[in-house]
Amino acid sequence: MGKSTSENIGVVVRGMSNPFYTKIITEIGDKIERAGYTMVMQQIGANDDEIFAAAKMERDKKLLGIIFLGGRLNYSKKQLSSINVPFVCCTFNNQYGDVDKSDYSSVCIDDNQAAHDAVEYLYKEGHRKIAVLLAGPEDGSVSQVRFEGYIRALKDFEIELDENLIISINSFNIADAYEGMKTWLAEKHEFTALFAISDNMAMGAMKAIREAGMNVPNDVAVIAIDGIEASEYMNPVLTTLCQPMEKMGAEAVRLMVDIIKGEKTHKHILLPTILRQGESLKMVQ
Repeated sequence: MGKSTSENIGVVVRGMSNPFYTKIITEIGDKIERAGYTMVMQQIGANDDEIFAAAKMERDKKLLGIIFLGGRLNYSKKQLSSINVPFVCCTFNNQYGDVDKSDYSSVCIDDNQAAHDAVEYLYKEGHRKIAVLLAGPEDGSVSQVRFEGYIRALKDFEIELDENLIISINSFNIADAYEGMKTWLAEKHEFTALFAISDNMAMGAMKAIREAGMNVPNDVAVIAIDGIEASEYMNPVLTTLCQPMEKMGAEAVRLMVDIIKGEKTHKHILLPTILRQGESLKMVQ
């Protein structure tokens, strides 16, 4: 483990109320402990600066490395110059930034492809008026990548992009998704399906759809990405592309420990999603 007096690995969690991170944090904590290190965790708000938080924590806690759990995808070299220890991006990849891929590690799903898959499931069930609920189309977050997957799928299936079917709420919050969907539904746009970029947002949207007097899935089919536990207990159960949360957490720690020990160079791991077929989307076998 080297001669360092510290055995601390930092974990910076972006978005304090996001239930998606719960299982990942548990796995990360377990694996850090098993590897003989100590986890130092800091949760920050969805709009806080994780680089600033990480740099401060690195100084205060003498960290050996940092795992970013959730974050922006457009870091610049200049922004990251304040961090002097190795880091791993967990659940995202810095694909819009100018940081060299050999300077950090990441473990995530292929968010663009997962979004494409979600739209494809809807298309195969006969849907052509497919709305998308996202945080922002160009916000440098996972929302942007999943939106690009949505656009790519529409092109592939020769569905014309309808700007009216893009519901952008500048947030991943369940209450904001509910309010945003409610406002959008009041405008009476024609649609038969909704692709929500996260389970959390889908759950808020489904409440708004129900309150507008529509039935899921008979009037509106809903599909999302993530696979959080709460969405299994929705009525109807949410159809979603599940991220392998425990595996993500375990891989992030494995990458981190290998780098700290000097045994491996930085790597980027893409993990597959698994479809959980709920009742929010009628699917013909």
